[in-house]
Amino acid sequence: MISVTNIKVAFAHFELMDQVTFSINPRDRIALVGKNGAGKSTLLKIIAGIQKPTGGSVVMPDDCKIGYLPQQMGHAKDKTVLDETLTVFAELDRLQERADKITLQLAERDDYESDAYHRLIVELNEVNDRLHILSGENPRGNAEKTLLGLGFKVSDLNRPTGTFSEGWNMRVELAKLLLASPDILLLDEPTNHLDIESLQWLENYLDNYSGSVMVISHDRTFLDNVTNRTIEIMLGRIHDYKAGYSHYLELRRERIEQQTAAYENQQKVIEKTEDFIARFRYKPTKSNQVQSRIKKLEKMERIVVDQEDNSILHINFPPVIRSGQIAFSCSGLSVRYDKDPIFTKAEMVVERGEKVAFVGRNGEGKTTMMKLITGQLLPCEGKLSLGYNVNLGYYAQNQDELLDKEATVYETLDKIAVGDVRAKLRDILAAFLFRGEEVDKKTEVLSGGERSRLAMAKLMLQPYNMLALDEPTNHMDIRSKEVMKEALMRYEGTLIIVSHDRTFLDGLVDKIYEFRDGTVKEHLGGIRDFLHRRKLENLRELETRAPEKTETNGEPEEKKSPGLSYQEKKERDKILRKLQQTVTRWENRIEQHEQGLALMDKQLASPPAEGFSTAFYQVYDKEKKALEEAFGNWEQAQTELDRFIKE
Repeated sequence: MISVTNIKVAFAHFELMDQVTFSINPRDRIALVGKNGAGKSTLLKIIAGIQKPTGGSVVMPDDCKIGYLPQQMGHAKDKTVLDETLTVFAELDRLQERADKITLQLAERDDYESDAYHRLIVELNEVNDRLHILSGENPRGNAEKTLLGLGFKVSDLNRPTGTFSEGWNMRVELAKLLLASPDILLLDEPTNHLDIESLQWLENYLDNYSGSVMVISHDRTFLDNVTNRTIEIMLGRIHDYKAGYSHYLELRRERIEQQTAAYENQQKVIEKTEDFIARFRYKPTKSNQVQSRIKKLEKMERIVVDQEDNSILHINFPPVIRSGQIAFSCSGLSVRYDKDPIFTKAEMVVERGEKVAFVGRNGEGKTTMMKLITGQLLPCEGKLSLGYNVNLGYYAQNQDELLDKEATVYETLDKIAVGDVRAKLRDILAAFLFRGEEVDKKTEVLSGGERSRLAMAKLMLQPYNMLALDEPTNHMDIRSKEVMKEALMRYEGTLIIVSHDRTFLDGLVDKIYEFRDGTVKEHLGGIRDFLHRRKLENLRELETRAPEKTETNGEPEEKKSPGLSYQEKKERDKILRKLQQTVTRWENRIEQHEQGLALMDKQLASPPAEGFSTAFYQVYDKEKKALEEAFGNWEQAQTELDRFIKE
């Protein structure tokens, strides 16, 4: 067990955390949540021993091994993917060498009863245990299996790591971490660069993992599938919930509501008591009652409603200069890597003011196309060009890593700002939630989300009339994503964006380019229309489905499933209606219970002088339990309906 006790973290006059205390137990699955900059990554670093707290301590057994995956890290460039992964087993050689030395020492000694001899035996046992854990059945085979599970192809294993993107190198580091089998895994945004197949593999791995896990992620589904406990950092303090993420949201809402109702009731009692004291303080006949009420107020434990951090981004892109009608176009565009085609004969036209999304599985060429647009790569075949008067701004997946670590937040913008905008830098930074002394922080101490916001602020200082954004929301929390989306919807220029997030793209883009099986296909309309035509529930399904094809006049087409008979269709419709009716019934039941609770909450806000009876609170608790049960039944019914529709 790991005990985190009274942790305090302060930067200059800014206090990030105060009196944070909790424990990590064997087999815990903990989601660490909170806004960007709340201190989540800092807390992981403190537990991992990488950063020292201002106060407090972290206590753990001496033999406890911690595995830590940060958001950003350095990567080897001179090894193949497999060789770099196998470096995790370098400890095997050192352990084997130590075991051989101890064995030789034991053979040469005859002081069998001495403490020194006993210590050597204990150490040999520990070394052999560690050897057994690390060696397994087949280190190389396990490494290959883990890499394939994380999305690498067999042909990728002998490619140099330097030829892979930041996201793929992060997978190599994750593979090394998992193969090391630590007692506790500390994972900081492990899902940012994973497609759905790799994500599902990681979920299954963590489900069977024998150690403890603490994870930071903005992927709600991943947290629901992996965790059963949620620790929230808010305004420097923590709230510990023995529940998964979705259930935590409900419990959190209930806690705030109950605190608020209790606080309001107590304030009314205090107000009445203070009125009584003020009215009768100087009347001798009431002196005993006055003193009694004064003592009652002094002894009263005041209820405090937990504050919520409701600060949000306020972003507006600057006005842009009008470009030509065609912002970007390409024809016959082909790109290969080591003779293997990434995509071929791509045709694309993006007009002024259009908002376009690139979607598809990882490795199909979305980021490659971005690099072609920005001039970082040259095509093997074909032509591409930016339109007249296009001023292009590019946000790469690792954009936040390009910031000067020694510069402060303010200096980062001040270096590139020109003209009148220099007088507005603090206002711009405030719009991105950098206020007061936070503008004097060095970028090296910022969280991943804060660095992403700062990189986006840099992008906005210049009036680009075309933006190419490659996964811009990877490190952003849910509220920041929503505000960024609203700002991009108001943006007057041309937008090309790569994202796996259906919610983010919905209502934002009006054209889709799908990268699939070496081709680039245009789909007119928004993300809903695209998913409907492809008969998909979300973009994650797009990344998992292996498309079936037939040849029709030389063109690949999706294979259509055979039609149902009249009787089969009739039976299917009957089951569908029954499932829909069940969902509707539980929705109505939920609404009834919510209305009942809302009525009782109003009564709680204005209690009678004599207070409420025990029966009232019993009915209130019964109604709450009934609502929870109705939600559970509704979720089960909805899941069955969704499964039936998919089948």
